[in-house]
Amino acid sequence: MWGYLFLSPWIVGFLAFTLIPMLATLGFSFTNINLAQETPLTFVGISNYQRLTTDPQAWSSLAVTFRYAAIALPVGVILPFAVAMLLNSRSLRGSSAFRVLFFLPYVVPFVAGVLIWQGMLNAETGWVNGFLQTIGIENPPNWLNDTGTVYPALVMIGIWGIGAGIIVNLAGLQGIPTELYDAANIDGAGWWSTLRHITLPMVSPVIFYTLILGVVEVLQYFLVPLVLNNGTGDPAGSTLFFNLYLYKQFFTFQNMSYGATLAWLLFVVTLAITLVLFATARRWVYYAGER
Repeated sequence: MWGYLFLSPWIVGFLAFTLIPMLATLGFSFTNINLAQETPLTFVGISNYQRLTTDPQAWSSLAVTFRYAAIALPVGVILPFAVAMLLNSRSLRGSSAFRVLFFLPYVVPFVAGVLIWQGMLNAETGWVNGFLQTIGIENPPNWLNDTGTVYPALVMIGIWGIGAGIIVNLAGLQGIPTELYDAANIDGAGWWSTLRHITLPMVSPVIFYTLILGVVEVLQYFLVPLVLNNGTGDPAGSTLFFNLYLYKQFFTFQNMSYGATLAWLLFVVTLAITLVLFATARRWVYYAGER
């Protein structure tokens, strides 16, 4: 009873703000709620799901999300780990200062950070193109207005906030027993062998954790394109991510039922990918406490 009493704030919050809203959106997806038209509430069965199967904009926005994820997810997993490896190096002086500097952008209000990057990546006045011109690149990219460079630009904006991932990976690296490295040195193992046979297996739970969070975050990618382009999807629809399309159905067109249907599609896709990752984790994730 005492256990449930102390858990009750979380239980009440989970029921009120997660489970009940999820079940409500599932019910909405079988109705015709549209606040803009003020139509009477009726049960429409699976007509919203039928509309979803023939909605090219929904599937193109989902494809946009996957194309971006193919670039952003590997960078978001590998780069924080690589930086954490550097910060964990004994030969690096002032590593504590570097940890603070890497983490500082994470605490900056995200919208303010996006607006700062919008100015830095401006094709004419941004200092990124100014720097490229000083090193001899006469025609630097039009980062945010070219379909060929907008995804790398969005990835750069995301890299600016990897401080939390660096701290998590650094904690995992510092939890590896030093006697494993000592034994490897005695056996004459090189840097690559030590990384492959000690560091990666021992830190694999942290990498798995980062990967799961990265999948969830990239499938819900929303705020940056909303701030940069006001949700228009420019250039040429390349930034109309699925979550942005879902948001527009909810709050621009006020089509609550179809928006709920899109939300459940996103939930199913996210759940399927995470289940696949959990199913494959037993082959590459090592937990020291397991037998």
